[in-house]
Amino acid sequence: MHSFSIRRYVALGACVCSLSALAQNSTTPPSSTTSTSILTPQLATIVVTPGRSAEPLADTLGDNSVIGRDELDLLPNGTLTDALMREHGVEGLNYGGPQGASSVNIRGTNSNQSLILIDGLRVNSATNGNAPLGAIPLNSIERVEIVRGTSSSLYGADAIGGVVNIITRGEQDRPFSAYANAGIGSYASTQYDAGFSGASDGWVYSLFGGYGQSGGTNATKATNYYYNPDKDSYYRSNVGGTLGYTWKPGQTLTVQSYQSSVNSGYDAGAPYFNDRGIQTLSTNMLTSKNVMSALWTSTLRAGFTTERYQTNNAGSDLVPSNPADGKQHFDTRQNQYLWQNDLKLSTTQTVSLGYERLEQSVDGTLSNGDYPQASFVNYQQTARYTNSLFGIYRGTWGAQSVQASVRNDNNSQYGNFVTGSLVYGLWLAPQWRATVGANTGFRAPNFNELYWPVTPFYAGNPLLQPEKSRNIELGLKYSTDQTQLSLVAYRNEITNLIVNQPVLPGDIYSPYAPINVGQALIQGVSLFGSHRLSASTQVRGSLNWLDPRNVETGALLPQRAQQVAKLALDQTIANARLTAEWYASSERKDTMSGGTLGGYSLLNLMGSYPLSSSADLQVSWNNVFGKQYTLIQGYSTLGSNVFVNVAWRM
Repeated sequence: MHSFSIRRYVALGACVCSLSALAQNSTTPPSSTTSTSILTPQLATIVVTPGRSAEPLADTLGDNSVIGRDELDLLPNGTLTDALMREHGVEGLNYGGPQGASSVNIRGTNSNQSLILIDGLRVNSATNGNAPLGAIPLNSIERVEIVRGTSSSLYGADAIGGVVNIITRGEQDRPFSAYANAGIGSYASTQYDAGFSGASDGWVYSLFGGYGQSGGTNATKATNYYYNPDKDSYYRSNVGGTLGYTWKPGQTLTVQSYQSSVNSGYDAGAPYFNDRGIQTLSTNMLTSKNVMSALWTSTLRAGFTTERYQTNNAGSDLVPSNPADGKQHFDTRQNQYLWQNDLKLSTTQTVSLGYERLEQSVDGTLSNGDYPQASFVNYQQTARYTNSLFGIYRGTWGAQSVQASVRNDNNSQYGNFVTGSLVYGLWLAPQWRATVGANTGFRAPNFNELYWPVTPFYAGNPLLQPEKSRNIELGLKYSTDQTQLSLVAYRNEITNLIVNQPVLPGDIYSPYAPINVGQALIQGVSLFGSHRLSASTQVRGSLNWLDPRNVETGALLPQRAQQVAKLALDQTIANARLTAEWYASSERKDTMSGGTLGGYSLLNLMGSYPLSSSADLQVSWNNVFGKQYTLIQGYSTLGSNVFVNVAWRM
């Protein structure tokens, strides 16, 4: 028997409906201005991801949140995965320290089942389906918007678990300002970054950049087949900027560019060499936003994304007859075009209609696995495209709100996919809001799953069908100036689930290949809250219960903890700001061995102190007690580590 049954969801839904009827009969519905003023701490927070157009976070329907620049400043040498793992319903994996490959899981889905965007452009690799999180340093980010739950009717393929939209440091509608950071920490780590932005005479502009490096730690454990006893260092750099001009009131043209690279050590086993993996990410975008009338705003956008992963095995020179050995690469190019039309029917009713085109092409050196000399080929098919039409409606009537969306994606490989979403919200009282929603989604197989050549270990499957999902969820929120509480229950049914299984069942020497196996069911409950005890003290935390299973076998899906708790205390003492964060995870099933990875808990401490009116001293101390724990079998995690940063602001 699963931990959560559909009967409980039906009962909870009936309860919410009963409360809705009672509220309509006995509670004065808050006006549209009242509904946005209920969450006073979030009044200034405007988001674009939950409905593809700007709106206050407090007005959005669903389980949405924002990581602001002030929160990112608490992690002066942290990674994007570190920042995301502080959020409820989001967990992360890492292959051996900050220089290793990393991924995030939203609500128990696979890492390739959540869509990662940079300034609205998708950056999930078309080769393996994951986003290059390690190549997106925190110093380049202004904020991160998180939408939990299936969102394909808004953004198309891959948004089964949710969407993460990374907004880079960009245009600022304010006079000139600048910043700089310099820090040093454990493992010979250093980080430097600087930037400026401003607005004048119709122009908005920004420029930022950063560089960091670390001596690193050993990415693998001695039990790992690929173990190498060296330390795996990394070097990372990034640069980006925005230039926009409003040539006429309501008529703005903006150019954005973002370039990032990380060169990191990895272990490839004996003989031992200084093996390196180089990951680069480039996004460039041109946007024209035009207010055509009081009713109609048009947005035209052309975006171009390139992601490349290259391995440099120092031992490849031992096999000069095959220069590709040890110097493999995997490239993804994505051209994305958008025409979105936002129609403001009234102050409380909006419609967005749009067309999108996505062009994906890949290039790679794929090994057949032969030893000692492997042969390499490119993908059997190297390009595909998707044409999409979508419509979004948002409306409010007193205490009631609705967001509905529908989308058709015509994929050159799989034909048409129609997805939809309907979410209803009701203010039960000035502090209480209930929501109920249902949505559908899909994920297209990536090129590795489809076209990897047959090897002794792995083979692609060109007959794969896209995964499909149906998600329902119920939510209840309570909000005052001092207290925020949120309870969400969800049920996500994924069919045509893609898993790797032996081509010849029962043959231990048979290569693995991805196949569609039927159905997975992910059910869960998230509880999140924060409370301001005084002007100088705030507590916040979350509890997540998850039941992720393969319906065919009843087995738990691997790499998902069924219980995760996060608790934090923010304290101001005189001019100093102190934060203590505690993270606890239950045990998980290992992907490869099928064994169990033990649960663990971590304590992290952070603080800042003003050195002057424009400079702060920031300190972070992660894994204070030096806990030994494993996220992925055979790969190391960091012990106790400290980083000290000086931040200057103008």
